[in-house]
Amino acid sequence: MNATVREWREKAEKDLATARREMQAVEDPNYDAVCFHTQQGIEKLMKGLLILLGAVPPILHDLAYLDQLLAPLCPEWSWPLEDLRFLTRAAVAFRYPGESADREEAAQALDIATRLRAKLLALFPEGV
Repeated sequence: MNATVREWREKAEKDLATARREMQAVEDPNYDAVCFHTQQGIEKLMKGLLILLGAVPPILHDLAYLDQLLAPLCPEWSWPLEDLRFLTRAAVAFRYPGESADREEAAQALDIATRLRAKLLALFPEGV
């Protein structure tokens, strides 16, 4: 596997593991962080797949835009845009004063990310 793709996947897995750990926190869970790290993990998996397919992913955090780049390169790829938009919005909106994620929103973000992770990993060739 390309070392760059491997690094993107490893970093994605760490972001998703952080989200899962924070969601399990008994004392003072940070639901904003769950939302942020779920989006980051999926963004990194999408960018890793784009690199594997020969594209240079842009420096941005919009999962719907990454979807537009991925779709023509990978016919097996498809995902509901509302999920991608939810993760993108949750990662940004909850990071700043004025809005905070609650347990339900964090659980939704983690559920979407878990399903997206499985779909994306299935698109990587065996052993990659």
